[in-house]
Amino acid sequence: MKITVIGGGSTYTPELINGFLARTAQLPASELWLMDIDKERLDVVGGFAQRMVQAKGAPFKIVLSTNQREAIAGASYVCTQFRVGQMQARREDEYLGLRHGLIGQETTGIGGMAKALRTIPVMLDIAKDIRETAAGALLVNFTNPSGLVTEALNRYAPDVQSVGVCNAPYNAKMSFLELLQNNSPEPIDPARVELKTLGLNHLTWHYGLTLDGEDVWAQVLESYLQDAAQEEHPEWESALIASTRMIPNYYLQYFYHTEKKLAEQKKYPPSRAEEVMQVEAELLHQYADPSLTEPPADLMKRGGAYYSTVATQLLASHFNDLGETHVVNVRNNGAIKEWDPSWVLELPATVRRSGITPIPAAPLPPFAFGLLAAVKSYEILTAQAAVTGDRNTAYQALLVHPLGPALPNAEKVLDDMLETNRKYLPQFC
Repeated sequence: MKITVIGGGSTYTPELINGFLARTAQLPASELWLMDIDKERLDVVGGFAQRMVQAKGAPFKIVLSTNQREAIAGASYVCTQFRVGQMQARREDEYLGLRHGLIGQETTGIGGMAKALRTIPVMLDIAKDIRETAAGALLVNFTNPSGLVTEALNRYAPDVQSVGVCNAPYNAKMSFLELLQNNSPEPIDPARVELKTLGLNHLTWHYGLTLDGEDVWAQVLESYLQDAAQEEHPEWESALIASTRMIPNYYLQYFYHTEKKLAEQKKYPPSRAEEVMQVEAELLHQYADPSLTEPPADLMKRGGAYYSTVATQLLASHFNDLGETHVVNVRNNGAIKEWDPSWVLELPATVRRSGITPIPAAPLPPFAFGLLAAVKSYEILTAQAAVTGDRNTAYQALLVHPLGPALPNAEKVLDDMLETNRKYLPQFC
């Protein structure tokens, strides 16, 4: 079996390699292709990956390629984890936000919009190569903004099987499991726990947790509120949790605590991208060490906890037809019958070889749905703008986003966004 990783030069890749090495019995890959357009970086990361695999007895072959079509041809799974424009483009997104007093984070607000406009055409080109050279392959997308990119795939490449994946739901599950663990004398296997969550990627509300199928959410909320009461600056106000009986995804901080997040941006430099650039430079230096065969401790500074766990567990469940429940980004298809069936949502789904099926659930209450509907409208418009290069559509996407510019500034912000990203947005030229 051939598995392909587009964006194989990412500093995350060694963690992903460890995930595949830990699951060779479940995922009997013969070849793992790492593809990247940056050959110099691919040689460093890929060379390290080859040493890692060799040190474990070479259960599969690592193949390096700068040819996307060649890398995809004949693959059973294509995992995408690339960044158009690399980290410098992320830095530009952050300072774009700073210039206009708006959120410039890489998945949320105008930063996320700029990244989506750059990314979607490339992702659809990958889908084209899958269609023509690897029919039936599953595209597993980690590229941010994951939900919006998966929305575009479902609308503009519906014949290619795709699923969007993020490590945030798994991180939430593990944090809630830690709250349960405080009152349990025995260790709790994460496989016994399932998270109930609903919304869009980076815009979800967690509303339940089960342990061996038993609802333990009341215990989680009680422990959460007790801990929050002891903190000087808790992540969420107790009144919000007590009122809604839900815990928002961390990224909702950008919507509920916007002024706080804008104040943090005013401290640039360094921006988060600039911090990551420094971390990555050091990681690449370590990866180039010919004696290194295990991921260095500094990889944790890069973020992305549980990334390899989420990725490889999903592939193993699909390949082995396990029917496990995973939180993913997939087309609604009536699972939330009150909502548009064409929307891509982030929610628990059953993963089988025959497909990934969202599990039916009740809709979010009105206070949450209002925000979700606005952001979904933005996603649909942004995907359309990325495909068509239509300036009016991009302008309307800016207007509908809750974190977008005020009307008098919208054209100025759009002009700046398009000019800053000119070389990555030929569809707008």
